[in-house]
Amino acid sequence: MQIRIEKLVYGGEGLGRLEGQVVLAPFVLPGELVSADAAESRPGLLRARRVEILSRAAERVDPACPLFYHCGGCHYQHAAYEAQLDAKRAILSEELRRIGKIEPPAGIPTIAAGPWGYRNRVQLHLAGGEIGYLRARSHRLCAIRHCPISSPRINETIAQLRQMMRDRRWPHFLRSVELFTNENEVQVNVVDSVRPPARRFFEWCAERIPGAASPTLDYPAAGFLFQVSNRSFFQVNRYLVDRLVEEALWQAEGETALDLYAGVGLFSLPLARRFRSVTAVEAGAGAVRDLRASAERAGLSLEVVRDSAEQYLARPGLAPDFVLADPPRSGLNRAGVEKLAALLPSRVTIVACDPATLARDLAGLLKAGYEIARLALVDLFPQTYHIESVAHLRRSKSSAV
Repeated sequence: MQIRIEKLVYGGEGLGRLEGQVVLAPFVLPGELVSADAAESRPGLLRARRVEILSRAAERVDPACPLFYHCGGCHYQHAAYEAQLDAKRAILSEELRRIGKIEPPAGIPTIAAGPWGYRNRVQLHLAGGEIGYLRARSHRLCAIRHCPISSPRINETIAQLRQMMRDRRWPHFLRSVELFTNENEVQVNVVDSVRPPARRFFEWCAERIPGAASPTLDYPAAGFLFQVSNRSFFQVNRYLVDRLVEEALWQAEGETALDLYAGVGLFSLPLARRFRSVTAVEAGAGAVRDLRASAERAGLSLEVVRDSAEQYLARPGLAPDFVLADPPRSGLNRAGVEKLAALLPSRVTIVACDPATLARDLAGLLKAGYEIARLALVDLFPQTYHIESVAHLRRSKSSAV
């Protein structure tokens, strides 16, 4: 079948139409004419495979990684970087209109940096004596030697692990590991294993990989030193952490601030320099310990509460001036939006990693009397379809009480 690609959609594919039916195809660009086989069919939708480009878009480039069309880690290496950013802005706007029935701001500023070598964290799979990522839409391993979107230290560690896997001491029951680095030290975290490896495995790793046996890693960002334990989340783009914080705290001011889904305190600590009173809410025990340790090291006074955001918002008597929320991909959900809106903060900022759930949450907040003051796209994940955005809301004058 031949189709003309109309646009890119969230998920990394391009959308075209065949006799009124939507067709989704990988590794294509808007305007291209392609020939493809149908791989999956359901009412109203065809998913294509074995795509041949018949008419090439001007924005198409040769992928930097020879494994691009096989590895499932990247989706946009065939597009020039500016074209990737244009596509993400268009997708963010479309999701707001389609799901939230929201007309996006006329201009969406984009915060970006180097599109290669940015990742400070990767998850690697292990099978058959090889290490790598999973192939797209598959559980099969795509073995790698080098990952162009990962940092130099990550790539050095991949090379070390490949050598160690040939050693008789290597525990072949490991199925996947995660690497996290500050470019000096590297955490080696076991994600999936038939059985837990012995402590001596991590000590052996530490002989070649500095930091591998340490339960925590210190990461400098936004003028602070954050303690990050081996189960805590931290942003993956080493170039844009500071600029993400700067954007998230845009015009943040007042007496009291509430940081929901605070993690290790990436936003909490900078907020404590701007507000008289800051409360950080985080459900993870390890992240709470990290946050408290980092705040103490920085000499900051803030309240750290171990609780889910949903349960905390249900507490009586809350009245923050400013609320910052950095929820997981599932977003705030309807109950969270309702409870947040009931607090009547003058300003709300949402750091979102999924445009669909952001659109849903924004729709609820706009209905509750807020308006969008600014919406920015922060490209934390170049070469992939993932979209990070920061939405700043304020109570509209007509709803002010």
